[in-house]
Amino acid sequence: MNKIPAFGLGTFRLKGQVVIDSVRNGLEFGYRAIDTAQIYGNEADVGEAIAGSGVRREDLFLTTKIWVDNYAKDKLAPSLEDSLAKLRTDYVDLTLIHWPAPNNGVSLEEFMTALADAKARGLTREIGVSNFNIALTQQAMAVVGKGAIATNQIELSPYLQNRKLVEFLQREGIHVTSYMTLAYGKVLGDPVIGAIAQRHEATPAQVALAWAMQLGYSVIPSSTKRENLASNLRAQTLQLTADDMAQIAALERNGREVSPNGLAPQWD
Repeated sequence: MNKIPAFGLGTFRLKGQVVIDSVRNGLEFGYRAIDTAQIYGNEADVGEAIAGSGVRREDLFLTTKIWVDNYAKDKLAPSLEDSLAKLRTDYVDLTLIHWPAPNNGVSLEEFMTALADAKARGLTREIGVSNFNIALTQQAMAVVGKGAIATNQIELSPYLQNRKLVEFLQREGIHVTSYMTLAYGKVLGDPVIGAIAQRHEATPAQVALAWAMQLGYSVIPSSTKRENLASNLRAQTLQLTADDMAQIAALERNGREVSPNGLAPQWD
């Protein structure tokens, strides 16, 4: 069962007052899912914004990600407890392994077992992975059980549609969460997306986000501007036609934006 909200607020690259304002504004507009990570260095700021918002914890869906330095079994749960303290909560709804980091000296079996243990202790409601290819997702499933992996959060945009991996995940019942859905803003200037946006009296960002959601993915766009935070939310009610979807499908160009050496797997 997919318990992951279709629409959330990303916080990548946002720190200090900038992320506090973004989360506070997002919560005011009705966002209820917030995505952060240990390496973002903003969990305490996110926690501060939530605490000041008046939104009840049970109405929120919080995601964080374990950084590669904390994958060892004696470090993973303590690092997550530190994240919870910063976020001012007793649990997160979803915890992900941030990158497979194949050469960092901790085996996949060790960190997936440690992640499952953290869930068993109640530190997180759900567990998952991020940036895993098919082979690594299969290995993770073998360690914790297929049904235990709630999502694989992957870079996915009209320019990087990741079809082989998506088909595998959907076949296995693992939810797809799309990050970088706007390809660092590159798709916003795309003439095809622009024309679709014009037809629907929508923004290009709304079109790209609606495309991903209509394919069944969750999206977590970030913004520092109030008007964009509000505008992006309206993607949830935008209905693209089959022709619109086919035109966007044709934009695939393997346009990957993020692939850090030593952290990324061999992409499918």
